[in-house]
Amino acid sequence: MAAGRRVLRWALAAAAALAATLALDNGLARTPPMGWLHWERFLCRTDCATDPHRCVSEQLFVEMTDVMAAEGWREAGYEYVCIDDCWMAPRRDGEGRLQADPKRFPSGIRRLADYVHSKGLKLGIYSDVGNKTCAGFPGSYDHYELDAQTFASWGVDLLKFDGCNSGSLELLAEGYRRMSLALNKTGRSIVYSCEWPFYLRPAQQPNYTEIKQYCNHWRNFFDVYDSWRSIKSILDWTVLHQDSIVKIAGPGGWNDPDMLVIGNFGLSWDQSVTQMAMWAIMAAPLFMSNDLRHISPEAKWLLQNKEVIAINQDPLGKQGYQITKDKNFELWERPLSGRAYAVAVLNHQEIGGPQNFTFSLTFLGNGLACNPACSIRQVLPASRDWGVYSWVSPLSVEVNPTGTVLLKVAVL
Repeated sequence: MAAGRRVLRWALAAAAALAATLALDNGLARTPPMGWLHWERFLCRTDCATDPHRCVSEQLFVEMTDVMAAEGWREAGYEYVCIDDCWMAPRRDGEGRLQADPKRFPSGIRRLADYVHSKGLKLGIYSDVGNKTCAGFPGSYDHYELDAQTFASWGVDLLKFDGCNSGSLELLAEGYRRMSLALNKTGRSIVYSCEWPFYLRPAQQPNYTEIKQYCNHWRNFFDVYDSWRSIKSILDWTVLHQDSIVKIAGPGGWNDPDMLVIGNFGLSWDQSVTQMAMWAIMAAPLFMSNDLRHISPEAKWLLQNKEVIAINQDPLGKQGYQITKDKNFELWERPLSGRAYAVAVLNHQEIGGPQNFTFSLTFLGNGLACNPACSIRQVLPASRDWGVYSWVSPLSVEVNPTGTVLLKVAVL
């Protein structure tokens, strides 16, 4: 069993080295992108007359930009302010160009981008590979080059490109390729966020080598919801498919398990810790979808935690993976630069109190993470040093129900 795990890890490392040479060559997303995205929290609210503070509007993005610049989010690494679906007018303009809804975005996207840039942040926008977006607004089908030029002329820095209404898998793939090439052709640095593999499944197994040649990050699974059930389903799917997806992730191209919903309504504190810890382990893009104007100090502390973000942004750029499961516990590791490892112990039990999980340190890093000795520091749910351990030491970790303990292990 242990030998099998070691073979898997060496195979993943070799595949990751090869994948790094096949990434989209636009020089972007060398670490997982970070920012804020409106969709999960604000959805497609367009009635600004009755709900002015929560509708998808220029005002929402200006206010979120102000908070991100003033309250430490920018300094923590969250740099993209991203518009999702429902920003558009119902029809293109007389020249065939996309246009923002004139009532909800009276200054236009160019002015909004200028404002976001003036605060030291970057603007993301949304479109769709098909003839309509998922919410029924104009899509980019047959307008890929024109839309890429439009986004570049507005000063957009990231494009989230959805996959609704594409017509066929062939047109889906062609559209994702064409938009990637069109964005690069503009000469502007625009991060390209795809949903290509999600829309291929279950009809076709995604070719991740190809996808990484065109996209900076990509969605594999259903939209995240503000619930523990949703977080669990994303983690379960990731484990089930880790042999095919972990090896392809790396600088320039990342698996995207979707938005952080910390600070909303559906997760307990321990479940919020689990999402933050596991998104760091998975080298996931960190796009919050919450209301930063009204967020608790606890959620803000967790989302801005420097040690967790440093793990997520580690320059080695390797995605973590589950190495064992024992009853209600999962043990994950992620190789980090400097021969260190991030380790997560997740407790799936939803009844009772805290439980202990004990494992041998020889499990970690093909037996090398603590050989001959290592220092261990707990990062979450609270930061503290655990001291020095030897290679043969057992480690016992107490974890709350639905919670995670995140550790950093550094070889000595």
